[in-house]
Amino acid sequence: MNPTGISNSVIKRLPRYYRFLGELKKEGMTRISSRELSDRMHLTASQIRQDLNCFGEFGQQGYGYNIELLQNEIAKILGLDKPQNAILIGAGNLGKAIAHYINFEAKGFHLIGIFDAKESLVGQMVRNVPIRHISTLDEFCRENMPRAAILCIPKEASKEICNMLIKLGVKGFLNFSHYDISLDHPDAEVENIHFGDSLMTLSYKLSN
Repeated sequence: MNPTGISNSVIKRLPRYYRFLGELKKEGMTRISSRELSDRMHLTASQIRQDLNCFGEFGQQGYGYNIELLQNEIAKILGLDKPQNAILIGAGNLGKAIAHYINFEAKGFHLIGIFDAKESLVGQMVRNVPIRHISTLDEFCRENMPRAAILCIPKEASKEICNMLIKLGVKGFLNFSHYDISLDHPDAEVENIHFGDSLMTLSYKLSN
């Protein structure tokens, strides 16, 4: 349960609702019932109604949901209408791929800074954002006050960087390192991404 009192499982389903509603808009649909939405998303209609009722009354009995209005409301709930500044630490292959291919603006963030410890990368442009040396991170954060950081750095470098970022006001992390931020900073908002763990989970499912 997060501080708002709404369960994390409900919050984690919101982006899926947003994505499905966007696909329905592309199909030219303007409204949908919870039953029709449940068939498409493989959730129960009751679950969908309960999830959405956590945030307000969005449907009308006998009509269902206005797709565009509901997607706009979910965007507001997710904070997509007020993008927050984010920085990326680690401009190696993974970091560059993330910077190039994730549409940060559509996901609620502005990527305003990219940092790396390699001198050879400093000055290169990634999506019109220059790579800066990690030694400038403190000054940059004090001037620009990013709220989130994407970590694409080795585990051994992550703890020191996280400690610095939290002191500088960074509240949220998309963590591709194997450092468990929550152990040292239980109040930080963290999304851990472990490609290796996901591959091993898939291996298990295919093997059993």
